[in-house]
Amino acid sequence: MNQPTPTPEAPAQRCGLIAIVGRPNVGKSTLLNALVGQKVSITSDKAQTTRHRITGVRTVEEAQFVFVDTPGFQTRHNAALNRNLNRTVHGVLSDVDVVLFVVEAGRFGIDDAKVLTLLPEDKPVVLIANKLDAVQRRTDLVPWLKSMQDRRNFSEFVPLSAKKEADVARLFKILKPYLPEQGWFYEEDALTDRSEKFLASEIIREKLFRLTGDELPYTSTVIIDKWEDEGELRRISASIVVERDAHKGMIIGQGGERLKRIGSEARQELEHLMDGRVFLELWVKVRSGWADTEEHLRTYGYE
Repeated sequence: MNQPTPTPEAPAQRCGLIAIVGRPNVGKSTLLNALVGQKVSITSDKAQTTRHRITGVRTVEEAQFVFVDTPGFQTRHNAALNRNLNRTVHGVLSDVDVVLFVVEAGRFGIDDAKVLTLLPEDKPVVLIANKLDAVQRRTDLVPWLKSMQDRRNFSEFVPLSAKKEADVARLFKILKPYLPEQGWFYEEDALTDRSEKFLASEIIREKLFRLTGDELPYTSTVIIDKWEDEGELRRISASIVVERDAHKGMIIGQGGERLKRIGSEARQELEHLMDGRVFLELWVKVRSGWADTEEHLRTYGYE
């Protein structure tokens, strides 16, 4: 890529890849969405919500930040799905210029420690102490911070709340010097490298997890079966894939009410995201053992 010649009026362009890593449920996807300024990664209280490498892009002045949200490192199960998620994380870490290691402010458990041991030694690692708004007294963070510094020589320590715009703006300023001087990878207004079809399947899966709570095992996925554009209208047919008949019943709910609500909430969010009308049709299918079969994972779009 040809790099423009900098002038006194125009600083050299910067661009770099930034990985967002951490154990499940520390707020990685919420942070990515805040950094991009639009929802590109789904969020829920259920662990293992993010399953794919999701790229979010934000260009601020001469610097383009290319963020890669990763699945939380899986440390407890050895199913094919979990092995696939961990391969995704390792693949991301080999490519990036800087790593954001996200933990909850004031907390550091065994799963955080396992993730820390897997981070590359030859990359700058920025410690993100997220969910700062949940800490009652900031002075309590001083001994915790010292204990964190003893674990690794972090390049930066950034306490923040991903929900606060001022905190997110401050993070951009901190990260900018870590980006190499080179041309941008994407157009200035790009937000993600993912397709509308991918985002649709993820939004449906988010509503599925949020509306079933802990009842439904995380081994459920969403496949887009049909996508038709008719002017401003998008006709989408999607299948929710589960492993057991009992899971199918949980999703459909009494009289089909839960499935209707999943579809209604997903449709409303898709119409907002795509700025147009959406007709969404949902089906529930049982595919026993799909999450532990590499062939099924490839068929369902896992890298």
